[in-house]
Amino acid sequence: MLPASLAREGDMMLRALVKDLADVPDISVLVTRDARLPTDDLLAEIHRVNLGMDPWAIWSELIELVDAVWPVAPETDGVLERLSELVLDHGKVLLGSRPLAVRLTASKQQTAEHLVSNGIAAAPTLKLSTALSGGMPPNTTGWVVKPDDGAGAEDTLLFRNQTALHHWAASRSDVEGFVVQPYLLGAAASLSLLCRDGEAIVLSCNSQDVRLEGDRFRYHGGAVGGREDCRAVYASLAARVAAAVPELWGYAGVDLVETAVGPVVLEINPRLTTSYVGLRRALGVNPAALVLQLLADSGTIALPPRHLRQQAVAVASDAL
Repeated sequence: MLPASLAREGDMMLRALVKDLADVPDISVLVTRDARLPTDDLLAEIHRVNLGMDPWAIWSELIELVDAVWPVAPETDGVLERLSELVLDHGKVLLGSRPLAVRLTASKQQTAEHLVSNGIAAAPTLKLSTALSGGMPPNTTGWVVKPDDGAGAEDTLLFRNQTALHHWAASRSDVEGFVVQPYLLGAAASLSLLCRDGEAIVLSCNSQDVRLEGDRFRYHGGAVGGREDCRAVYASLAARVAAAVPELWGYAGVDLVETAVGPVVLEINPRLTTSYVGLRRALGVNPAALVLQLLADSGTIALPPRHLRQQAVAVASDAL
């Protein structure tokens, strides 16, 4: 069964990316598509994958037919890392972060520990099983529990007290796969970055519409370019994140909370994020073309000479 929210967000990202790539001269696009999903308006050669087929065998065959691969996949269960390694094993150009970055950032706990060790403010993140044994991070506003390698806001819950958290954990058989973070008060935001070899430039500073529905968080989208007032601070943060994770390449996202003491990183996404859907309208340039330009250029990453629009563009994840 396809998770509804992830299917919607993935579909939105794929459609935006395919349109952007199709607009680049001399580019032909080939995509694989779950047969349960529609293929209308996709400007690409489409290979449908039916239930019962081995997608890894199909991807391996199709990779041999192309020059470069841009993976659109979640980090969950190591899928993005394995797919990225498959591209490199076939000797093809990987239009995405290197497997080392994907492996690190797939774990929220390891990401937080790595960022803190590099002097970057990140939400304290502990394995839930460890926290339940007496190591709960101190907090007065509650605790957020989420899968360590989850994507989006899937299975992300808020517990206002430890009694409720212990009761929930006792009903689960998979607590080893979860982490816990203190609930941080502040505005949810994200960064859309262009990365290469330890450097990054901020394409857009975005606000996020993350709502608490009962005890569950749900991501509803946001405004691409909605936090451009914080660009100076976020540009410094982006530079430090890229230096700490130099294997990030191409488009990457950073989720954060703007707290009273400044931005605190929640996670790094070494792949397309939902903000990509509104990026072209916000910037006034084709972001896929900017990523492809990284292959030709050397030296410091630079944006096009003309000013980007940096116009706020709303993106609703449940618009489909």
